[in-house]
Amino acid sequence: MIAVVIVVAIYDFTNGFHDAADMVATAIASRAMRPAVAIGIVSVFTFIAPFTVGLAVADTIGKFVDIGSASPLVGGAVVIAALLAAVSYNLVTWILGYPSSSSNSLAGGLVGAGLYAIDNNHINWGLEALQRGELQGVTKVIAGLFISPLFGFVAGYLLIKLFIMIFQNFTYRVKSLFVVSQYFSIAGLGFSHGANDAQKGMAIIGMMLLASGQTDTFTVPAWAVLLCTSAITLGTMFGGWRIIKTLGFSLYRLRTIHAVANQLGSALINGVATSIGAPTSTTQVVTATLLGNGAADKPGHVKWLTAAGIITGWWLNLPVSIALGWFYCFIYIAMRS
Repeated sequence: MIAVVIVVAIYDFTNGFHDAADMVATAIASRAMRPAVAIGIVSVFTFIAPFTVGLAVADTIGKFVDIGSASPLVGGAVVIAALLAAVSYNLVTWILGYPSSSSNSLAGGLVGAGLYAIDNNHINWGLEALQRGELQGVTKVIAGLFISPLFGFVAGYLLIKLFIMIFQNFTYRVKSLFVVSQYFSIAGLGFSHGANDAQKGMAIIGMMLLASGQTDTFTVPAWAVLLCTSAITLGTMFGGWRIIKTLGFSLYRLRTIHAVANQLGSALINGVATSIGAPTSTTQVVTATLLGNGAADKPGHVKWLTAAGIITGWWLNLPVSIALGWFYCFIYIAMRS
């Protein structure tokens, strides 16, 4: 249990480290605010969010691999292997300077470790519920993680078109309005990030408490909420400058209008997903929304080759994380047996 708590804290730190870069990149690149101010605002609202929303996302993540019937060794192996898979992928993509999904990495790690240590039948794939028109388990996770970037792209595209239509006859002084509005939009984005992403670490702790027999049902204690919120906020405060450079300066020349549309669109998608308990990747939503902004304004100026490299990393994320989860689980059980 102590090992799980430590690794959850590391995972949440890398999650915040990754996602902070995505959230503040547009504000910094558009020169609307200084880096320290942007990161400070995002950190504050990331910390506040988990205490003011429910735990619907944690319930989704925590219940799609049934480890309640497994032994403490096997249950612990699944949880730790999944966390190690997520942290490994986060660190590698950070070194490369590519934004990646901590959520995809964690979900893939859980599936891979579960396939090795438990049984295919103990993973809630959600296929029966899908036939009834409902989203549950792994299907709900995949839907949230893969559909949300599409919605993000559409939201980014439509918002830029709307802004251009409304403000095309305004003078240059309207720029000050967009600069001021970013203080609110980036706060909303930070809030949506904390509300959704912090719950994934909480779900892992809840799963481990269940696996070790300390609880009879999946629950998230108050200390787990505080721990995960603090760790992800701490990671957010440090940011990830490699990823800021990729998103803020390597896709196209960002202007203030892009930054505002990006932050509003991303916060909207994350907020809707959190309300229905669907986990999203703030990284993917922010990046997809940013590409939608560029496609709506000047598609010829977007460096689509760089964008293709980022999206390729998204498609590799889940299968690589499944493989890593399987491998780490194999190593962990072999060492403990």
